[in-house]
Amino acid sequence: MPQYKYKAANERGRSIRGSLTANNEVDLFQRLRESGLELITCNESKERRRIPFLPGGGVPARDVIQMCMHLHEMQRAGVPLIEGLSDVRDSAENPALRDTMAEVWRDVNDGTQISAAFAKHPKTFGFVFVGLIQAGEVTGNLTESFVQLVKHLKWQDEMTRKIKKTTRYPLFTLVVAFSVIFFMMLFVVPQVVDFLKQSQAELPLITVALINTSNFFIEYWYLLVTVPVVLYFAMRLLARSSEDFAFWLDGFILRLPVIGPVIRKIALSRFSHFFAVMFQSGIEILKCLESSKSVVGNRALAESINIVQQSVRAGNRFSSALLNSGEFPNLVIRMVKVGEDTGALGQTLEQVTEFYDREVNESIDSMIGSIEPILTVSVGIILAWIVAAVFGPLYDNLGALTAG
Repeated sequence: MPQYKYKAANERGRSIRGSLTANNEVDLFQRLRESGLELITCNESKERRRIPFLPGGGVPARDVIQMCMHLHEMQRAGVPLIEGLSDVRDSAENPALRDTMAEVWRDVNDGTQISAAFAKHPKTFGFVFVGLIQAGEVTGNLTESFVQLVKHLKWQDEMTRKIKKTTRYPLFTLVVAFSVIFFMMLFVVPQVVDFLKQSQAELPLITVALINTSNFFIEYWYLLVTVPVVLYFAMRLLARSSEDFAFWLDGFILRLPVIGPVIRKIALSRFSHFFAVMFQSGIEILKCLESSKSVVGNRALAESINIVQQSVRAGNRFSSALLNSGEFPNLVIRMVKVGEDTGALGQTLEQVTEFYDREVNESIDSMIGSIEPILTVSVGIILAWIVAAVFGPLYDNLGALTAG
């Protein structure tokens, strides 16, 4: 169905803009009227192609969290689901979420299961979201599903913040460090070098090396700027087109010093959290492993989780399967084993999630604490090299002039 951009008025006369899919303009008019809106103007919008590697638009996670909390309260109060969806649709402040919930409400009102209605909007509601709703439909306890969804979405929002903190700070410090080096090599060093050349004195090796480095920066600065960017996007493109290269790249990232262990802990934290949320929602362990395998974001670790899944399918205990994968600490394996023995695996998995959350926080703080002095020392060494290469000959020239 085509998508229409519309301008409508609500019952209070307030102008509202948004987009909605409909068969035609008449269908759009009817759907908006069902939502309590009167169509003013509309036009069919063409889907814009998103530029690869750039983030696309969507509904903010916090708006989805508020929606789940709203639905949870409505379900707990005994309000029928269709009325709860209608209330969420009418109260949503985000236009994209309001339009999406209008379609969800319409589908559910037409007899579609709520999980299937949400599944039609994968950009807003991911497969874990739909899976938890499906589990609530099977168990007849949608209230608990919304509780788990709120917990999951809050954790996911916090994890996204941690990942941004992990990547943005090192990138920012690297950009600052390289900016200082570029400025020195392109503008400061050439001015001083001209003065040294005019003295016609024999320059030491350290100064000659600095001059050659500065000349390289001046002649090939565009390569120094563009080559890293081109390599980054080339590797991204190659990883998308070659599964073998993508697997090798993910394994290589895990072996990187400082950053690799942090990425590993973040991935395992995501796995443990997703697995715990889905297991506590009543989903069987093999399906939990299958879903959790898809969220770690690293093919090498996903392969290890696949080994766990195959081991459990073969009849081994979950704790033994984790041990055979070689990716989980002994403390986590012991905790899972105790949970299996006592029949409280769900509570144990919550403790495992808390364990990895602490590990991630400590690892990020430790990484940032180690990167800052490394970059500071590196920039300091380069500046010391420049000072020694420049002021050494200057001092010798001044000494020669004084002696003369």
